[in-house]
Amino acid sequence: MDKEIENEVLKDDDKNGKENEDQPVSNEGENQENDDIKNDNAGGDTLKEEIQGGNNEGEIGEESSNVANEENVPSSPHDLGKVSEEIDEYISTLSNSSKVEGSSPPEVPLSVEKFTTFIEALIKEYDSKDVPVRWDQLTDEDAATFLIAVDRMVKLLKALSEYSSEDKYPHSINTVGRILQRAMAYLEDEFRGFLEDHKVSEEDQNNNKSESMSKQPSTPSGSNQEGEKSVEGEHDHVDEKNTIFRGYSEETMENLYKLANILMDAGHETECCQIYFFVRRNDLDEKLQKLGFEKRSIDDVQKMHWEALEKDIVSWNETVNQITTIHFINEHKLSATVFKDHPSIAESLFSNLARGIIVQLLIFSEAVAMTKRAAEKLFKYLDIYESLRDLSSKMEGLLAFECSDELKSEALLTKGRLGEAMISIFCELENSIKSDSGRTPVPGGAVHPLTRYTMNYLEYACEYRDTLERVFKEHQKIETSDSTLSSDDCNSSNPSQDQYQNSFNNNNNVKKQQSPFEMQLVNVLDLLHDNIETKSKLYKDIPLSLIFMMNNGRYILQKIKACGPIRGLLNDTWCRKKSSDLRQYHKNYQRETWSKLLNVLINHEGLLVHGKVSKPVLKERFKSFNAMFDEIIRTQTTWVIADEQLQSELRVSISNMVVPAYRSFMGRFSHTFTAGRQTEKYVKFQSEDVEARIEELFDGSASNTGRWRM
Repeated sequence: MDKEIENEVLKDDDKNGKENEDQPVSNEGENQENDDIKNDNAGGDTLKEEIQGGNNEGEIGEESSNVANEENVPSSPHDLGKVSEEIDEYISTLSNSSKVEGSSPPEVPLSVEKFTTFIEALIKEYDSKDVPVRWDQLTDEDAATFLIAVDRMVKLLKALSEYSSEDKYPHSINTVGRILQRAMAYLEDEFRGFLEDHKVSEEDQNNNKSESMSKQPSTPSGSNQEGEKSVEGEHDHVDEKNTIFRGYSEETMENLYKLANILMDAGHETECCQIYFFVRRNDLDEKLQKLGFEKRSIDDVQKMHWEALEKDIVSWNETVNQITTIHFINEHKLSATVFKDHPSIAESLFSNLARGIIVQLLIFSEAVAMTKRAAEKLFKYLDIYESLRDLSSKMEGLLAFECSDELKSEALLTKGRLGEAMISIFCELENSIKSDSGRTPVPGGAVHPLTRYTMNYLEYACEYRDTLERVFKEHQKIETSDSTLSSDDCNSSNPSQDQYQNSFNNNNNVKKQQSPFEMQLVNVLDLLHDNIETKSKLYKDIPLSLIFMMNNGRYILQKIKACGPIRGLLNDTWCRKKSSDLRQYHKNYQRETWSKLLNVLINHEGLLVHGKVSKPVLKERFKSFNAMFDEIIRTQTTWVIADEQLQSELRVSISNMVVPAYRSFMGRFSHTFTAGRQTEKYVKFQSEDVEARIEELFDGSASNTGRWRM
């Protein structure tokens, strides 16, 4: 049938040619022809309306001037309008005919060839290799005209294809399909171009925003001046360039929306979605790089040194925060706007984009959880754990249910591994405390590095108290044969809950049950106490060992009082017990150090013989006091008490005990000696001297060396 039409067209052309040969050529004819061309060109502004409806008499489109000399191209408004009407009527006839069984397919009118020839010429003009016409260079009318023309081509191809099974219209289908394919290729390129070539870069946005803020006069809070743009959401980034998404102007967004619709309606849904997905994925990958996050395989992470991995973890946490609070929100709005008429596709595209990014982030966190466990890694593990927790809640509000559920399951598995790792780290901390059997005592009885390290570690850990409480509740090791933690040391250092309760709740008046993390904390502190007590026995001087116990005990209590989270975890019974221990160390120190000296002063046995003072005995008493006091001062000024309050308390208690006794002894017996050389020889200290020397105690310094640092 198509062949017959072509033959008829050729016959008509031959006939017209012969008629033209018979007619004489005159200047009048030429002038008339030129006038016709001028009239044709004068109607260029209305071609769009002719293609849209075809009923505007006396108008002609400007595109027709570009193809007016081509065969079968409409050369007048009437012809073009009529062609458009005939195409629409033919599409309707084809559609109605296909619904009636046994009806004969209608013939292809000549208007189909005219219309396709016109559209092909238009596409050649726009998609020229020499001087292509970009979509944003077209006027609004030209763009609308082209889209409507393509839409008519889409409908025509669908109508013709209804008879493809009957092998009807093969030539027309191929012709329309070929031209439409080129039109779609042009639109796909333009769609990609708008996605890639941002009209406003992120840097320009930030600069423009800064300049706008610097130039804008200050206004009272809450005022809304004329012309001020409202911002819908804090991450929309609207500025004076009317940018509603990072990198995209309102005009660009409108073009993306129109192009996406025509591509989708033309059956190019796959191509359109692929273009959008790959362009936006590349853009998100660039954002990850700018945030400092690099894609690494699990093997790469395993091989990294901890110092380098720490920096990557910091970047990872920042990336998770930025991606979920800014970029994903913008990306979700972007897809919803571009594919506004196809919400399910918009959600699917965003979910797939977000899923790709989240999977990269989860792979990294999974790899970190698989690295060798060490005490210093606890806090970075906690940072990742908290980020994963927040990520799970944000995914629920952004992603489609199926995608969100899948990723939340992956995040939950990683959190579980991190939780097990953190519990294992606490077990290793306990084992490290128990195995620290250094045989070198700390000079001067100062605070042991192990005590400082452990308390600072616990203080830092308790800043994550809520998270650690959750970790130990959700991931704590169950004392059964199928325990997920196989360390025997860990088993021995984690008594059951009943054992903990019996250790600290003997009065049976506990108002609340201890949490798993509280029990873990108490266990670490008790192990530390036992270790310090063992180390105190390294001192040959018992008073110095007591000073050592006081220093470490005081340091522990002060840390607990200063750290609210630790203080909130430990019950009052435990703290009162440690305070009582400190007081007992103090009493024992006074007894061990000063009891013999005081006995010299207060025991008068042998000094009085028949009511008279025995000078030889008195001389020995003074000699003994002087020697003992000198030795104590000489030795204990090298001892260390760093805590000023404890140091002051000890000095005051010693002065209150020694100075009054010495003053009383001097007042009763010093006049026995003959004034002069004898008094100077035996009475070496005045009361004020004794008090001053006591104030010199515990001023020594000792270097804290060892493997423990915090």
